[in-house]
Amino acid sequence: MCEEFIRTHPGGAEIDLSLLFADVRGSTSMAERMMPAEFASLMNRFFKSGSDILIGCDALIDKFVGDELIGLFLPAIVAGHPAAAVEAGRRLLSATGHGEPGGPWLPIGIGVHSGTAYVGSVGDGLVADFTAMGDAVNVAARLASQAGPGELLVTEAA
Repeated sequence: MCEEFIRTHPGGAEIDLSLLFADVRGSTSMAERMMPAEFASLMNRFFKSGSDILIGCDALIDKFVGDELIGLFLPAIVAGHPAAAVEAGRRLLSATGHGEPGGPWLPIGIGVHSGTAYVGSVGDGLVADFTAMGDAVNVAARLASQAGPGELLVTEAA
C-alpha cells in the first residue's frame, strides 16, 4: 500500500523536522564472529526494539540502512519534535542495555539534529521511496557516526 501511494503521489516539501540516526558500533566485527542468521536475528531485535520506541515517540521510521535505524520526527505529527527525538534516543539507549551493570546487549551511538530537509518521494516509476534529503539529514548521520557506544549526540538546533 505504501509503495502504491509513493508511486501515485510523487513529490514532497521542504520542512523543519528532527532526525534520529542510531548506529550499531562494531557491527562488522560482530558479523565476523557470528553465523549470518545469528547476526540477522540480533539486528532484527535491534530494529524491532528501535522501531517500537521511535513509533511510541511519534516518529516515522525512514529506513533501516545496514546496521542503522533512521527516524523522522515531523511537526505535523509531534509539535515538540526535537524533544521527542531526544527522548526516543534516551529510551533506545536504555532498551539496548546502556547503563546496565552487565553492559549493553548491543552497543549503539545516536545522533539527533533538527533542521530543514526535503521530505517526500524520490525515484521514478517502479523504483520509488519515501525519505528525507538534505544537509540536515547529513548532519544527523555524521553525529551518529561520531557517537561512541552509549552516546547520544544532540546539536544545539535540536
